[in-house]
Amino acid sequence: MLQLTDLTVAYDATPVFTDATVTFDAGKITGIIGPNGAGKSTLIKAALGLIKKQHGTATFNDRPLSVFKRRIAYVEQRKDLDLTFPISAFDVVLTGTYARLGLFNHPGREEKVQAKTALEQVELSAFGQRQIGNLSGGQLQRVFVARAIVQDADLIILDEPFVGIDLQSETTIMAILKQWRDAGKTIIIVHHDLNKVFQYFDDLVVMNHGIIDYGPVAEVYTAANITRAFSPDLSAVLFDRQEVAQ
Repeated sequence: MLQLTDLTVAYDATPVFTDATVTFDAGKITGIIGPNGAGKSTLIKAALGLIKKQHGTATFNDRPLSVFKRRIAYVEQRKDLDLTFPISAFDVVLTGTYARLGLFNHPGREEKVQAKTALEQVELSAFGQRQIGNLSGGQLQRVFVARAIVQDADLIILDEPFVGIDLQSETTIMAILKQWRDAGKTIIIVHHDLNKVFQYFDDLVVMNHGIIDYGPVAEVYTAANITRAFSPDLSAVLFDRQEVAQ
């Protein structure tokens, strides 16, 4: 279980959110939704220590999250990646073994077999030697999922993983994430497509410069919460559509 307590982040003295408190349960896929600029990615980065927070704590199984760095797989947004870096898909996957090898050890035959097998699992065996900048958006996301496979992480966080990717990649990734959920891992996805909330998530966090609500999707994905986070117009469109579908 990942617990964020009283987390506050500000840029240039302007708070992005204040005293954000939220729990992410193990054995669940939790989605984080909210409008652009709501602080979704900032919440994750502050919890991971990637950006400075004013105050607050992040714990995993009641211990500081920083203790578990080797057990965390974080996939950032494609726009934040340096796609010109001269590294192949296979070598990216292989980096998932580095944490458990230690600083002065290099991947051996066993680790390379693991990386090869992980690429097979995400259906990218033929793309192992391709430089990452020459992969499609969906292929790149599957590479990072393969890296998480060899890392054997307990906490998996993906920031907007489905933006600009093909349906096959999205389906493949979700199938693997659901397997991890069933194995008891904690999975968090910053997400933008509100139409797939029920299809993809067990729990949901609704944000707009703070935590509006969180918990099981059926309890949190409501017209009232979407109105508070987005707008009455979007809420009306989404929930009228769902009523028609039912």
